[in-house]
Amino acid sequence: MSNEESTTEAPDTEASDTFELAPERAFPFEQEKKGFWKKLKKGLLMTHTELIDRMDAAVTGRAVLDDETLEYLEESLIAADLGVETSLELVEKVKEGVRPGETRDLFRIREILSDEVAILLMDAPQRKAQATENPIVTLVVGVNGAGKTTTIAKLARYYRDRGEKVIMAAGDTFRAAAIEQISLWGERLDLPVIRQKAGGDPAAVVFDALKAGKARKATRIIVDTAGRLHTKEYLMRELGKIGRVIEREAADWPVETLLVLDANTGHNAVNQAREFSKVVSVDGVVLTKLDGTAKGGMAVAVARELRLPIVFLGVGEQAEDLIEFRPREFASALFSLDG
Repeated sequence: MSNEESTTEAPDTEASDTFELAPERAFPFEQEKKGFWKKLKKGLLMTHTELIDRMDAAVTGRAVLDDETLEYLEESLIAADLGVETSLELVEKVKEGVRPGETRDLFRIREILSDEVAILLMDAPQRKAQATENPIVTLVVGVNGAGKTTTIAKLARYYRDRGEKVIMAAGDTFRAAAIEQISLWGERLDLPVIRQKAGGDPAAVVFDALKAGKARKATRIIVDTAGRLHTKEYLMRELGKIGRVIEREAADWPVETLLVLDANTGHNAVNQAREFSKVVSVDGVVLTKLDGTAKGGMAVAVARELRLPIVFLGVGEQAEDLIEFRPREFASALFSLDG
């Protein structure tokens, strides 16, 4: 240590009769809120731009909400992949909620739709609270190409930035590329990755990760898994074996399974989620690549038709491009209302 003492000079009170205010700073909560809203609107840009353009074309120049106008409005919602039944229900809500003189008020129509979609989303099951003293094991499932491995990196960063001690496990041993990818993310994020050679036993990787988690006092272990839904029996055996390892080595640790769905696949993702739910108990959904599609309305279909909680949204390719799913804010951004 230096023996020098720091000194502070007395201010020169005669130098100026004025003083400057410190730059205005946003409170952390306000900064987080603005950052969240910016990322959400970025993620839904293509969806809400196309949706609003279609809705505008549907009502422009029309004095009343006639059958033709309502049909155009319904088509606009279906095109955004909200689902046929949901779109029909929403159009009925618009028909009931728009008063005489408001027919040409597109903002009013958007406001009604936003409120109704928020209600639908909030009515869906919510993610269970995870207050625990033990580490949480998060199993991540999804077909190859959905962005599963990148999502694991985003989840790891998300939890790390909130003070958790995170370990990633490269459990998709079928693909050497998946192991390398998650290892590279580990280096970038400065987080440990438990891995074995390609072709190894995924359950053995999980066993090693649990041991490492205990030794390093981790709070969360995020596990990549195979993405081969077309071989359901193999996937079931693999996940079953992983479950038995966890039950044996960490019986009192909470375990959750998150399903990664590519938003680009639109309503087909609903069918994909339905098939995965037959194979494994899904606790929550992560929608990826939301910023690259105009089918962002499929989030509503997932929540309403499958009764699955949507937990996170992927809104870009960087590790920080993952945001929590908030129903009311999502509905507002979907219909281009200010947050």
